[in-house]
Amino acid sequence: MRKLAIFFPGIGYHTDKPLLYYSRKLAKRAGYETIDMQYGGFPSDVKGNPEKMKQAFVSALAQTETCLQHVDLLSYDRLLFVSKSVGTAVAAAYAASKKVLPAQVFYTPVEASFSFIRPDGIVFTGTKDPWVETDIVRTNCDRLGLPLTIIPDANHSLETGDPLQDLAVLSQIMTITKNYIDRIGKEQL
Repeated sequence: MRKLAIFFPGIGYHTDKPLLYYSRKLAKRAGYETIDMQYGGFPSDVKGNPEKMKQAFVSALAQTETCLQHVDLLSYDRLLFVSKSVGTAVAAAYAASKKVLPAQVFYTPVEASFSFIRPDGIVFTGTKDPWVETDIVRTNCDRLGLPLTIIPDANHSLETGDPLQDLAVLSQIMTITKNYIDRIGKEQL
């Protein structure tokens, strides 16, 4: 069985940061080939600026299309998209444009992501995320029927500022992510 996991970072949260780094290790352990997206050339001061956020999204989506143009998604038996922040919108929009239905892990989606997200994954957010209000994420996850994990006092990186607590939170998030990856691995094709 051929399995592919693609990792879609955020603007400043690259694939070598904890959420994407460890989820990639989980995917590899579950037998997935992996591809890390890398973006560049974003406008500065994106947070709180809808026009710049849209520019960042359009740029990241175009870079994704270029990077993955030779990847035959349909040749894989299982697809997993793991995304962070603006990458959640990119992953969901890319899946829709290619007419594929990957399993998806959405780490801290921004509000605009819910224009593209389909009910095919799990979501994580923090109560102190300055990029999106918890109630917006909760309402959209309820509307879409997406399982949501809310981390109390966590910011956009799902960190609280206390290193030991952050390690415990990361462990919790990775356990939920692993369980999801294991579950989708058992589903019928």
